Amino acid sequence: MTELRFFYVYILASARNGTLYIGVTNDLVRRVFEHKNGLIAGFTKKYGVHILVYYEVFGDVYSAIQRENRLKKWKRIWKLELIERHNPKWIGLYGEEGEISPLPTE
Repeated sequence: MTELRFFYVYILASARNGTLYIGVTNDLVRRVFEHKNGLIAGFTKKYGVHILVYYEVFGDVYSAIQRENRLKKWKRIWKLELIERHNPKWIGLYGEEGEISPLPTE
């Protein structure tokens, strides 16, 4: 019996319409915790990009990586429109207790 695994493509922001970061992971809660707490040296720590504003779920790593690469090539305005369409108030989706909220599509 194979274990069902999920992979996530996510977008972090420094603030509404701020600096964006796109990543992929198999553990969204852990990864966002690492970003929020500055445990990962690099871009997100340097620029204070730690608010989870968007994510997508995939059943296989190849599809997730393909989507991440595609999103990274998008124009900035397209990325902002994607976030606005699914999270118009730019609500942080990572809760105080480390839970991930569903996208608040209106």
